[in-house]
Amino acid sequence: MTASPARLVVDAHAVTGEGPVWCEREQVLWWVDIDGGQLHCFDPSNGKDQNWDLGESVACVQLREEGGVVLALKSGFAFFDPTTGAIERLATPEAHEPCNRFNDGAVDTRGRFWAGTMRMHKHGIQPTGAVYRLDPDGRCTRMMDGFWTINGMAFSPDGTKFYFSDSTAKVRTIWVADYDPDTGTMGPRRVFFDTKDLAGRPDGGAVDAEGFYWMAGITGGELVRFTPAGAIDRIVPMPVKRLTKLAFGGPDLSTGYVTSLGGNNWQESGDAPESGGLFELALGIKGQVANRYGG
Repeated sequence: MTASPARLVVDAHAVTGEGPVWCEREQVLWWVDIDGGQLHCFDPSNGKDQNWDLGESVACVQLREEGGVVLALKSGFAFFDPTTGAIERLATPEAHEPCNRFNDGAVDTRGRFWAGTMRMHKHGIQPTGAVYRLDPDGRCTRMMDGFWTINGMAFSPDGTKFYFSDSTAKVRTIWVADYDPDTGTMGPRRVFFDTKDLAGRPDGGAVDAEGFYWMAGITGGELVRFTPAGAIDRIVPMPVKRLTKLAFGGPDLSTGYVTSLGGNNWQESGDAPESGGLFELALGIKGQVANRYGG
């Protein structure tokens, strides 16, 4: 099937629009503006986009089984209650790394929240990003390290494959690892796809109901769908160059929602005026119901 052209649904002008996740219970889309410190909730039934200023960078948002959402903020993991605006702090695993912030995350099929960090601004001479696992009981464990810009986290439908990437220009590689959903442990990672010959670098990732992996090709202006074997299945062009992540939503999970990078430098980057906006397109392919954090 061929995807329809994407259309702008929220002209947000976000600095760093990221992390969309669809709530099938309320039929709304949560997403963030990382550097703008904003949490957003878009309701496609009326076109309204509500937002909350969290006072610090917010890297990613995931749904909670008990209601509300769980966040990876610059300061660490936290619960957020959209009804009251209350933030409940959970864990601060990188208080010793003031130049780092969280960047991307995903929840596994057993309700564990995986999220990784990156160095802000200049990278320095060594990668300082790490990946943490927040268990449903609140325990936080460092699981991997050595990343420049961790990205692309997603799980296969059966929960036995874990995808992740490093989007920095010197790496731009997607990996996959076998994953044990019962124990929350992963096997050795292996290269899933080296993106150096693609137009864009690997930013956010998503896996559809058929187990195909989708990459948002930042700076390349395209979504790329890969087979589970790591071959390119199709490329979907987007109206902005710096798209950041895809989520599947809508009543039958076949609508694509794509966030993008904006800020004041869109003209310098050669991007479109709608950069930083939220886009919608009919993909003709169904996604998965989002896994929820079990805490």
